[in-house]
Amino acid sequence: MTNRKMFFTMLWGAVFRRRSRAMMAVIASLVGAATLFCLASVCVAVPQQMNEEMRAYGANLIVTPASATGKSQGIDTATVRNVTALIGAGHSVKSAAYRYESVRINSAPYTIAGVDVKAVRALNRHWNVTGDWPGSGNVMVGRDVADALGVKVGSRVTIGYRTADASASASSSASAKSDSDESTETAESSAQGTQSTQTTQGEQTTQATENGRVSSDIMDNNGTEFRISGIVDTGGNEDSIIYATTADVAKLAGSKRGADVVEYSVNAMGDELNDIVNNINRSADKNPNSAVKAQTVTRITSSDTRIIAMLQTLFWIVSLVVLVLTLVGVGTTISSIVSQRRNEIGLRKALGADSRAIGVEFYVESGIYGLIGGLLGTAIGYVLARVLCATVFARAIGFDWLLGAGSLLLSVAIAVIASIPPVRRATRIDPAIVLREE
Repeated sequence: MTNRKMFFTMLWGAVFRRRSRAMMAVIASLVGAATLFCLASVCVAVPQQMNEEMRAYGANLIVTPASATGKSQGIDTATVRNVTALIGAGHSVKSAAYRYESVRINSAPYTIAGVDVKAVRALNRHWNVTGDWPGSGNVMVGRDVADALGVKVGSRVTIGYRTADASASASSSASAKSDSDESTETAESSAQGTQSTQTTQGEQTTQATENGRVSSDIMDNNGTEFRISGIVDTGGNEDSIIYATTADVAKLAGSKRGADVVEYSVNAMGDELNDIVNNINRSADKNPNSAVKAQTVTRITSSDTRIIAMLQTLFWIVSLVVLVLTLVGVGTTISSIVSQRRNEIGLRKALGADSRAIGVEFYVESGIYGLIGGLLGTAIGYVLARVLCATVFARAIGFDWLLGAGSLLLSVAIAVIASIPPVRRATRIDPAIVLREE
């Protein structure tokens, strides 16, 4: 019998003669591999799936005009297409454009937004709408507006457009939509103050006339009648806005112009999202005639980053605990096996077996335990990860072969590393002492 054949014969006997011990080592490796693979799979899949889920809660990037001229004219269609193409390079993206105008209802000032209903509805799936979305001749009002006017779905309101009122509506409403950081909030307050000042001055000096009298008269209730098709309740700035189709707003204002704000929901986060913002701003610098300013909506992006960071921290903590437990479990099992085979090791050394050959046998035996446990544990871990993602996110995940290979190699490595201390003790056994005890 050759040395190699003898080696495998002894290895086979060592594994199957002590099936209970071998089973304990396999189970220890299995639990470790299953837990680690499940956590790793979830941590790889969750950021992407969570980012997709968070996109249902609105935009994470907004684009507004960068210059005063742009604010008065809005963002033209060509610019919107260019920005959308730039953002959509390598990312899935949804967008919605908003045109804001100041209007009056019962002599009180309000803001109306002209929107593409289909785009806004797809972008803001979290909006709680009672009734229907706006259509031709129908508007959707925010909850705060409905409460102030005392209206409900099906009511009719007369909306009047005043040229003087609209002098600063674009900048004010654009700021209201972008509540992403402190500087934006400051801009919002400043814009609202500017709107009030410009409106007063417009009423006094640039008063347009209609039917022989001043159209900016605060008691003038003339306008266009609309039916309230729905009421939106988000708990945010949207509750103080009236929504109508872009065509209805253009008809009400008597002119067509670009959007004041374009919202984007981009399948990106963190540094990747910041790179997109920087690319847009750099492109705008190169073409001042169509300059736009992009910024992230910190309220959304910070939530993404914080939740993902918490999950990753939890993953590392649990992984460390599992690794330690696996090392202890496999190490304890191998120590028990060495203790049981102490006499056999002493006899083999007395017959001329060197310590290296004995150590290699134990290392290979431990590696087999780790390999079997790793294979079973990886399969179980994948099933657990699949069930977890299906339960929490209602989505399935595929098997990551690279992660599976890593889990298998890690299981074998942990088993071999855990066996080092007991194997070193086994190679130091004095055969004379063992034989004398016999």
